[in-house]
Amino acid sequence: MGRRGVGTESGFATYPSLRGRAVLVTGGATGIGASVVEHFARQGSRVAFFDVQDEAARELVERLRGGVELTPMYFHCDLTDVGELKARVQEAVARFGGVDVLVNNAANDQRHRTEDVTEEFWDESIAVNLRPQFFMIQAVLPAMKAAGAGAIVNLGSISWMLGQGGMAAYTACKSAVIGLTRSLARDYGAYGVRVNAVAPGWIMTQRQLDLWVTPEVEQDIYARQCLKRKIQPSEVAEFVVFLASDAASACTNQHYVVDGGWT
Repeated sequence: MGRRGVGTESGFATYPSLRGRAVLVTGGATGIGASVVEHFARQGSRVAFFDVQDEAARELVERLRGGVELTPMYFHCDLTDVGELKARVQEAVARFGGVDVLVNNAANDQRHRTEDVTEEFWDESIAVNLRPQFFMIQAVLPAMKAAGAGAIVNLGSISWMLGQGGMAAYTACKSAVIGLTRSLARDYGAYGVRVNAVAPGWIMTQRQLDLWVTPEVEQDIYARQCLKRKIQPSEVAEFVVFLASDAASACTNQHYVVDGGWT
């Protein structure tokens, strides 16, 4: 039997529990984040996403407008500015009257040599790849605790699991996502808040295709993956949507890998 229709609307599962739920997504203008925004919108969720890529964000909103019941809202937000982050979250929560789901997706997998890393670069990497995850969670917890329910999905990476070189600051942040996830799942499970992490493999976003996926790299990916094909952003998004739904109501404190069988 052939592969199902990856990336086609007919291939998506529908979760009635997500209809009308308030969903916040960081880094939602492009790549995996944009696919996450679209998938929740197609579930009938109320979606707000945060990014600094205004043009890409507007294009996503316009593409979805009319094709989904509730058009996602875009908030320009520099996630490295914790004050701005908290203000935009408060604005979104006020508009929605609460928040049910948070997807911490924003990241920057910039390659770098250890010898070239300065204190400023190190701090910037933390400020993009780890710090916003914590402070986004901190910002939504009051509403989730008051509701007695919530689902948080933190995006990690298989890079640290592979012992991948050439990006030590990034892999340090992504490994820390697992500790953050497990600690907060333990702390807030009593309030009905579920916290999980998803580690994508080499996902074929436009950024990856433009910057790093040469024919030679592609062949190396296929040699390492069990599945001999490109893994698409939609395949990560579908799993994130599942984790946020009531179909995953007993799933928390876990780290799930979506990498075509690389690790």
